[in-house]
Amino acid sequence: MPTETAPTDGVLAGLARFCYRRRRLVLLTWIVGVIAVAIVGFGFGAASDNDFSGGDSESAKAQVLIEKHFPEQQGDTLTLAIKAEKGIDDPAARQKIEKVLADLDASPITGPVTSPYQDENLVTKDRRIARTTIPLTDKDAEKTEVKPLVDTVKEASGDGVTLGLGGAQAEKAETPPQGPAESVGVLAAAVILFIAFGSLVAMGLPIVTALLAILGGIAMMKLVGHVVPSPDFTVILAAMIGLGVGIDYALFIVTRYKDSLQDGDEPESATVKAITTAGRAVLFAGTTVVIALLGLIVMGQRLMTGVAVATSVIVLVTMIAAVTLLPAFLGFTGHKINSLRLPRRTSRRQRADGVPSRERRTPAERWAGVVQRKPLVAAVLAGAVLLVLAAPMLSMRLSLPDASVQPHDRSSYTSHKIVSEGFGPGYGAPLIFATEVDSKNADLRPVVEAVSKTEGIAYATQPRISEDGQAVTFIAFPKTGYQDEATADLVHQLRDDVLPKAPGGEGVYVGGPNAVTIDNADEVGSRLPLMIAVVIAMSVVLLIALVRSVTIALQAAVMNLLSIGAAYGVLVAVVQWGWLGSALGFPTEMPITTWVPMMMFPVLFGLSMDYEVFLISRIREEYERTGDTRMAVTRGLARTAKVITAAAAIMIAVFTTSLLGHDVAVKQGGLGMAVAVLIDATIVRMVLVPAVMELCGKANWWMPGRRAPKATSASPAGVREDARV
Repeated sequence: MPTETAPTDGVLAGLARFCYRRRRLVLLTWIVGVIAVAIVGFGFGAASDNDFSGGDSESAKAQVLIEKHFPEQQGDTLTLAIKAEKGIDDPAARQKIEKVLADLDASPITGPVTSPYQDENLVTKDRRIARTTIPLTDKDAEKTEVKPLVDTVKEASGDGVTLGLGGAQAEKAETPPQGPAESVGVLAAAVILFIAFGSLVAMGLPIVTALLAILGGIAMMKLVGHVVPSPDFTVILAAMIGLGVGIDYALFIVTRYKDSLQDGDEPESATVKAITTAGRAVLFAGTTVVIALLGLIVMGQRLMTGVAVATSVIVLVTMIAAVTLLPAFLGFTGHKINSLRLPRRTSRRQRADGVPSRERRTPAERWAGVVQRKPLVAAVLAGAVLLVLAAPMLSMRLSLPDASVQPHDRSSYTSHKIVSEGFGPGYGAPLIFATEVDSKNADLRPVVEAVSKTEGIAYATQPRISEDGQAVTFIAFPKTGYQDEATADLVHQLRDDVLPKAPGGEGVYVGGPNAVTIDNADEVGSRLPLMIAVVIAMSVVLLIALVRSVTIALQAAVMNLLSIGAAYGVLVAVVQWGWLGSALGFPTEMPITTWVPMMMFPVLFGLSMDYEVFLISRIREEYERTGDTRMAVTRGLARTAKVITAAAAIMIAVFTTSLLGHDVAVKQGGLGMAVAVLIDATIVRMVLVPAVMELCGKANWWMPGRRAPKATSASPAGVREDARV
């Protein structure tokens, strides 16, 4: 929206006219296209890939050795945990336990089950707690196949015997589907749009446009997964992002269309104006989001590259829908865009005092005046609040969820609790050591002894040589659990100090699921600053190109960093420190999921730039018309406050609905993004932007090699002075 008068020619104007005039063809093409892509995508799309291992980390090298030389150790396993109040040898308890073991052994997807009655190492000394490992013969066992095993174990508990079935596949099997979260998000968006537009027709256009785009985008995302795989949380994340940006982009265009109709334009010219102004800003803002998302590629992680590409596809489809499908819908509605209206009290007040709404000072204008009278105080206070909210970020720890952070009614949590009580919390966080050797006579006992004597290690198994005599592996169990910071410190100590000093310790790699999580967190922590720098640099360049101001682009980057930092801080306080965590659906205190902060940053930076584009472009229009920065900021806020507030409210509603789901990692991401949008729409847009722009004055429009633009039409002195009140 760089100019107040929309151009009547150009690519976007021609596209708008075509979609408006050939609306039936455009709508039919979209419907047929989405149905075709959905059939192919959902029918033949790639399966999710949740293997975060790989790369050059020690855990990745250990995994390569194990896969190459110990193929029999591959495949998923389940852990049956047993706790009997009277001991497992009690006749009634034994009968119950042996029946469960027999049922599990008889399953077509399990291998031989070793009974704890046959192996004393599987039972505690007091014989009250026992465990056994159950191999899964099908590494691609479906969730529906594992769920009956979980149910069998849960139903057998009782009468003094508690049983739990753990393991990654058990956790996945008993995790309920996301449920009505997306539906609730759509309903909340509909309510917000109805309040903002006051019309059922205007409310429905952004929602229908977004839903069609999301359906086609997710189907395309599944097809892209054959080339660039992504983890299973990507669909939920992409749906949230697509729903939010899809509705927001359509909202901006419909708002501009309604304004044009109110100014006396005919529906076709109003559509052209909306697409060449708001539509252009949508394309620019969407491109910013896509670039920000693709910044995840800098992380160098295979699956996060998949997340970046998949979510970018969703945003691209919503952008295309906003400038093609939506104009076709506008062609069908015409002047009926305001049909089925919500009665508004403001219209009665306007009739009573006789002042047209466009001549009345809005709350946004009055608020801007308040901030601009004391800009330094407002900027300092707002900045201080953001820094205080961001402070907890300094203690952020990264990890991946395991059974210990699942809801306490889950069988996997029961298994974790029983095993931790009987065999120590480190049993669920084993460290698998692997190395190549020259012959079967290789002696790795000095290394095992050095590891066993390390403080923090509970015990270690004896070394095992592969059938080909070329590799050796053993397992050590820490005294601390999977999510404990001490476990990560222990892994670093073993690698940096213990193994290099032990005879034969060179070339011994520390691996296993726990080490993979630790390496993944370390890699994210080291690469995150680079990704942030790349995303900021590219977004700033794009914003300079749009608003033609270096100062405003740098302001936007700093403000976005502050709001995202504040969101990180709030997320740490809630999830990691436990403040209001249980009330928001987090079962216990836990580290931040590794992928959440690196996913949050590009998404939020892109979305923040969206609001910046729509606000600043309006301010720029007013400044080029009047040459008065204060008046431009006041009027820019007044013209965009309602639509940006509605857009932010929709985003907050969509992201917050993730808390209704059952995936703790997705809930973390949704909470963090909802908080960031709330902060951005309130503290940043309502306080920092007007305060900082007032302080900078004409310096806001600085661009190397160009003079500040002069007003193209003088404003009445009284109006300009009024803007300074």
